[in-house]
Amino acid sequence: MNLDVRTITEDDLPNWVRARRTGYVLPPTPGRTELAFRRELMDLSRAQGAFDAGRCVATYRSFTQRISVPGGASVTANAVSNVSVSATHRRRGLLSRMIDRDLREAAERGDAAATLIAAEYPIYGRFGFGPATRVTEWEVDVARSGVDPRHAGPGYGGRVDYVDVSELRELGPALYERVRAVRHGLVDRTDVWWRRNTGALPMDDAPWTEPFAVVHRSAEGTVDGLLVFTADDRWEAKLPHQTATVLDLVAVSPAAERALWLFLLSVDWITSVRTGYRAPDDLLPDLLPDPRAARVVMDADLLWLRPLDVPALLRSRTYAVAGSLVLDVTDPAGPGGSSGSVGGGLSGSSGPAAGRFLLDAGPDGAACTRTTRPADLTLPAAALGSLFLGGESAVRLAALGRVTEERPGAAGRADALLRTGRRPWCADIF
Repeated sequence: MNLDVRTITEDDLPNWVRARRTGYVLPPTPGRTELAFRRELMDLSRAQGAFDAGRCVATYRSFTQRISVPGGASVTANAVSNVSVSATHRRRGLLSRMIDRDLREAAERGDAAATLIAAEYPIYGRFGFGPATRVTEWEVDVARSGVDPRHAGPGYGGRVDYVDVSELRELGPALYERVRAVRHGLVDRTDVWWRRNTGALPMDDAPWTEPFAVVHRSAEGTVDGLLVFTADDRWEAKLPHQTATVLDLVAVSPAAERALWLFLLSVDWITSVRTGYRAPDDLLPDLLPDPRAARVVMDADLLWLRPLDVPALLRSRTYAVAGSLVLDVTDPAGPGGSSGSVGGGLSGSSGPAAGRFLLDAGPDGAACTRTTRPADLTLPAAALGSLFLGGESAVRLAALGRVTEERPGAAGRADALLRTGRRPWCADIF
């Protein structure tokens, strides 16, 4: 079958969006609002489609992203999104062709890594991606939580205030960047993101429901936290049974984060709180007098990371202790993960992350260079992607057979260097 895989044009966009909706098992025909949103959102020079007799049957796009790393810096990543292959055209190498090309171009641009949110787990490991962050969602039974319903706000001079979404759009971007400087794993939010999530830029024809927006101000009057939530309107036998669903809760300081949770848990008529996607070590549920009132309703991987420039990636972050480590990273056939992949990978016999690297690291930063020294650990690029942000354990991956210790105790030394006091957290789907 002669399939044309290429960069799409403006004229291709309706056909491309229809293919994406088909692949995602959504009603196929896009509305005018969605097409307008896609035109503003997408860089068409980085969007690909596969076409069979003029009909789009597979979709793929990427964009530039900044991801916060331990120590407060950010690295540039090639974010992959909107991947779909129609059910009629699976198992024909279409994803391999599109992702090989995209990751080759990302490596040539100098991007340190590629990222994605995996809709299906088994697909992306063979392209060198490893799960790098997890998220947990809790449902809190407010009555059982032990939180005082008479809670009147922070007692240290700070305050919590409702704001409307136009104020949120003004205050949110700068605050979020401050949060990214103290919490690793968060990806940047563009102006399109803020407009979409505050109702200024509709994504489709569905009606937009305005959420409640709350900010926390420190004793000095500085906005250092925000909370966005919705609430349903459910009563039974003249008693409220309303569930608040958190759409966003970020804070620069733990005090602001605690204050926002306690505020929400003491709102009249709210009997249940769904927390949204939180880090597995979120302050909830242990913030509650009775942590058993918080029930885990979801725990899963979220952000996946693929190293492209290993020295740049490892130099970008800080490390818990001082030490050195030699990593032998295998990336045998480029992004496609197979020497027979269509497109040939980045360099034919090896991918961009392949090589042996000496990491000299410490709390103030790191140096990382290629080396001929004997390796301490041998690991695939996907495993390094899982370890980089500090949320996964090299000792655990060695036990799973995904990391090989070439020197006894090397996995433990890797954990001492790489693990972080807080788990990495990515709050957003992209």
